[in-house]
Amino acid sequence: MGNIATSNLGNTGVALTNLGFGGAPLGDLFEILSETQAQGTLQAAWDAGLRYFDTAPFYGYGKSEHRFGHFLRQQPRNEFVLSTKIGRVLRATRDPDNFDKGMWAGGLPFDLYFDYSYDGVMRSFEDSLQRLSLNSIDLLLIHDLDHMFHVNDTRINAHMVQLGTSGWRALEELRSSGQIKGIGAGVNQMGTIPRFLEMVDLDFFIVAMPYTLLDQDVLDAEFPQCEERGGAVFASGILATGATENAYYAYAPAPPEVLEKTRYIQAVCDRHNVPLRAAALQFPLAHPIVAAAIPGGLMPEHVQSNVEIFEHPIPADLWSELKA
Repeated sequence: MGNIATSNLGNTGVALTNLGFGGAPLGDLFEILSETQAQGTLQAAWDAGLRYFDTAPFYGYGKSEHRFGHFLRQQPRNEFVLSTKIGRVLRATRDPDNFDKGMWAGGLPFDLYFDYSYDGVMRSFEDSLQRLSLNSIDLLLIHDLDHMFHVNDTRINAHMVQLGTSGWRALEELRSSGQIKGIGAGVNQMGTIPRFLEMVDLDFFIVAMPYTLLDQDVLDAEFPQCEERGGAVFASGILATGATENAYYAYAPAPPEVLEKTRYIQAVCDRHNVPLRAAALQFPLAHPIVAAAIPGGLMPEHVQSNVEIFEHPIPADLWSELKA
């Protein structure tokens, strides 16, 4: 087992490894994985000392949760921290041979419905327990309540009202009864964190993209607000592939200005003999409110590489040059 440092998550009583494992790739995000490959990847994460695992019903329409559950139910329950999410309810599709896979290469034949109501939260929670084959979940997140997955402000506002007047009561009941230890929100865009903080008492956020080597606008207002409220942040979507052909950024082809900035960062890393991926993975953890980085992986080698770059020494001069 590796020796990965841990951090306490605010007032939740949860301590988790600073390097976790994100479950989107195991939902067949980039390619369809065999069960052997998926389980081998999770085993590699466990063997490396990772003890924080994050998944969601959305990831492969339940497939990631099934795979996580198959592995984690065989491990001592007090040795890992598990988070999943609410906001989407899965229902069996009427046409399994032609179901809409959305952004997934594979996944399971279910249809997704957004539901942030009391009943929707409770159903999502109970369904996740069954898919995971576990009787407890440590952390539960409100998922993707932003413009990346909702077409306009009218739709977002309606779901926010539904959450505030109905769904939040379910989350508080789960937390106060001890069925979960903390409530968070998974966000993809600037401007979402303040809205949540104005409305509900969250313990943490998973920030999927707005805090990376390429983007730090959240430092101006959103991270200070989290710090004032005692909230923590987990960073995901942070690993960089470099300015390669067909490079993607925010699930779309990278625009020229992003490629140009990436080339500059790559040049700085090259001057200091530091892999770009190492700088990308370690960068968020330098901020005091960032408790963990949670990259995913498609195969055991990806996990092993993540651990290596997580531990790669980075000179202070590199960070100074990037800040200049």
